[in-house]
Amino acid sequence: MRHLYLGGARSGKSKLAEAAAHAWQQRHPTGQVTYIATAQIWDKEMQTRVDTHRQRRPETWQLLEQPMQLTETLAQWQTDNDRPQCILVDCLTLWLTNHLCQEVPTEKNVATMAEQAIADLVSMVDGFNAELLLVSNEVGSGIVPMGELSRQFQDLSGLMNQHLARVCDKVTLAVAGLPMELK
Repeated sequence: MRHLYLGGARSGKSKLAEAAAHAWQQRHPTGQVTYIATAQIWDKEMQTRVDTHRQRRPETWQLLEQPMQLTETLAQWQTDNDRPQCILVDCLTLWLTNHLCQEVPTEKNVATMAEQAIADLVSMVDGFNAELLLVSNEVGSGIVPMGELSRQFQDLSGLMNQHLARVCDKVTLAVAGLPMELK
């Protein structure tokens, strides 16, 4: 099953996805939970956020840090494992940010590259055959940002979430730590 968890900052979306991974592990005691983290630690505040997430994860969960090559990691993981798998990806908006902020040759358009990365991810998720829990921020409920990069991020995040919601079996919106089932 593919399950997308959406929500604003500190909405509880990660905790809900982690609770689903714990429940999956209880149902599949011989299975493996793998947590794919997309964050890059650039400052002390981000380190604190990452540490908070680390403290909540059991030591039995495998951790893969993958800020850019998420689709390739999912493809490799799916083909290399025979036992039951639960993959938790946290979070897709950081992954998108990493794509938008990467240094690229001047002849390439970073937004076009990010759009292709999103399309590739959606295609991978659509055909994924293990338990897949995806966490993403809902950033479209606020004001339209003033800067071009910020607007690109907001637009691409919204489109990414729409495309993923279409191919996921379940979609949950986290609000104040409470799950609202959308699909």
